[in-house]
Amino acid sequence: MQLGTTDILVIGGGVIGLNLALITKRRHPDCKVTLLEKESECGLHASGRNSGVLHAGFYYTADSLKAKFTREGNELLTNYCLDRKLPIHQCGKLVVAKNADELNSLTELLKRGKANKVELYEISKKEAQEIEPRVRTYEKALFSPTTSSVDPKEVLNLMLQDAEVAGVNILFGTAYLGNDGNRVETSKGQIDAGFVINAAGLYADKIARNFGFSKKYQIIPFKGLYLISNEPKGSIKTNIYPVPNLKNPFLGVHFTITAHGKIKIGPTAIPAFWREHYKGFENFNAKEFFEIISQELSLFIRNDFNFRGLALQELYKYYKPRMLKLASELASGISKQDYTVRGPAGIRAQLFNLEERKLEMDFCFEGDQDSFHVLNAVSPAFTCSIPFTRYLYTKMHI
Repeated sequence: MQLGTTDILVIGGGVIGLNLALITKRRHPDCKVTLLEKESECGLHASGRNSGVLHAGFYYTADSLKAKFTREGNELLTNYCLDRKLPIHQCGKLVVAKNADELNSLTELLKRGKANKVELYEISKKEAQEIEPRVRTYEKALFSPTTSSVDPKEVLNLMLQDAEVAGVNILFGTAYLGNDGNRVETSKGQIDAGFVINAAGLYADKIARNFGFSKKYQIIPFKGLYLISNEPKGSIKTNIYPVPNLKNPFLGVHFTITAHGKIKIGPTAIPAFWREHYKGFENFNAKEFFEIISQELSLFIRNDFNFRGLALQELYKYYKPRMLKLASELASGISKQDYTVRGPAGIRAQLFNLEERKLEMDFCFEGDQDSFHVLNAVSPAFTCSIPFTRYLYTKMHI
């Protein structure tokens, strides 16, 4: 069946796809812009399952795209939520040290924050405990006042409304199946597109390969799990993070205060065995299982970027007492009776460089005059979404 033609086709209705469709339609009001979303609604995958934290931008080296867009993205998305009356919890964030060895890492984060022009303060242990009485830290901490939390699904729903009002044609329940050039085969028929934008998240690498890109990349999925506290709202007042290992893209187990005041601890970064491996054998895909498990076994044996240690360390976090122990290093009064419920799992679509045998730490994209592919849009892509997609638009040959 022929679904017709479109000037610009966007694949993927997450936060990046929606914003790319919106900016493209606004820049080309006379063009037909169509967005494909395989699910019945937006936000059923990474964009709707993320923590909702609007990051400040001090983790990233100044030469990275993440540094370039996080501070601006935080400001724009904060104002978007405030202006549109969406829930936002502007509670800030403490980054704490466990011991003297981690103080150097705090100093490095402070330097990065200054280089990225982020509002960030080095404070004493006493000052940290004035912000959050239960916090634990060694001698000092960092405080980020601009870090906040939003409800990602509510943000996505409003962005979807913006895209529809602008005139973007949204096709829900329509999955990409393949292509012959820019003739795209979907689960509901063919679409002839003048230009294709691939923002398919977990499947971005596979779709890119159909167009001749992503030759040296493969997505490796990592599963993020949280435990949700039943403590009253306000029991912990601000997000609390450990000093991260700056050699990998994961931030470690931390406390998140949601837009609605709930306390969460997590996430894990457990290697998943297929792309939508959220729970049990849900969405099991045998072909994906063998492709991904083969790559993960290779990484485990070769121990690229200490994958073996990372995998074992993260798998151990499935064990709730381990997760609680890590959380108790950041704050006092952590009881297993308060953390009996797991939140919905999320999957991080982490890009792996096959040639250099490393995880890509920064955003990554490829394209030509016919198509454009957003290959690595991992955290903090949600925070960065507005300025990042404006930048991506300038890189397209539309």
